[in-house]
Amino acid sequence: MRASPAARKLAAEIGIEVAGLTGSGPRGAILRADVEAAHRPASRTEATPAQPKGAGFEPMRAAIAAAISRSKREIPHYYLAHGIDVAAARDRLTEVTASRPPEQRLLLGALFIKATALGIRRFPEFNGFFAEGSFRPSPALHAGVAVTIRGGGLVAPAIHDTADLDLDTLMARMRDLVARVRAGRFRGSEIADPTIAVSRLGERGVETLFGVIYPPQVAIVGFGKAIDRPRVSEGRVVPRPTVTLAADHRASDGHRGVLFLAEVDRLLQRPVAL
Repeated sequence: MRASPAARKLAAEIGIEVAGLTGSGPRGAILRADVEAAHRPASRTEATPAQPKGAGFEPMRAAIAAAISRSKREIPHYYLAHGIDVAAARDRLTEVTASRPPEQRLLLGALFIKATALGIRRFPEFNGFFAEGSFRPSPALHAGVAVTIRGGGLVAPAIHDTADLDLDTLMARMRDLVARVRAGRFRGSEIADPTIAVSRLGERGVETLFGVIYPPQVAIVGFGKAIDRPRVSEGRVVPRPTVTLAADHRASDGHRGVLFLAEVDRLLQRPVAL
C-alpha cells in the first residue's frame, strides 16, 4: 500500500490502519490529508455546530499545529545563521527582467529557492524524512515553499523537482502556488510531498527567522530581508540578507550545516549559473 511518510506517521499516532484508506495521491497513494479526512468523522458528534463559511482551513491548521507542537517536543533542533552578499543576484535580476512586464519578472525569492535546491544536491542529509527511528534521504527534491493563508496561518506546499527547473519556470510555479493557496485551491499532495521547507519571510520585512521543522522532514531554510548593513565588500556597502537553517541533529550536524549554507552563498554569487 503506497502512503507518504507523513501519512504513515499520523496514522500510527491516531491509530488508523492505512491499508483501510482510499488514497487521493498519485497512483492512489495515501496522503496525510486522507488520514486526516478519515479521522475527522470519528472525532465529531451530532452536537457539533456547523462551521461558519471560510472555516475549511480549520482542520488543516489544527493538524499543522499538532505536528509543529510534536516537532518542538521530539526533534533535537539546531540553528545556524549566515549573512549573504546578494548584490550579484540583484544585478542579475535587473539585467534579465528589467524590460519585462511585472507579471513576468523574476524575484529574488526564486533565486533563493533555486540556490537552496542546488545546494541540497551536495548535502542530501537535509533532504528527506526521519521516520521509524532513522533518517531516509529522499531521491526526489521537492521544496516546500511557505505561503501565508488568507485569514492567518502558513502552509508550505511543494514545488516538485525544484532543482531541475529553470528560473522562469520556478517563478511561474511560485506565482501559481501563491494564487492557489490564497484561493484555497492547493492539492493535498502538494502539502504531503515536500522533502525540505523554505521560508521567505524577508519579503514581509523580517530580518532573521528560525523555523520549526515540519515532521517527518529534517530541515527548514529561512531567508530574511536584504538590508544595506555597514559591511563593506570591495569598497562598497552591500545588501546582506541572513539565511538560516533549522535542522534535525539526528540526520545532520552543525559542521555539515555550515558547509551547506556556505554552498548556498557560493551559488548566489554566481547567479548566471542558477
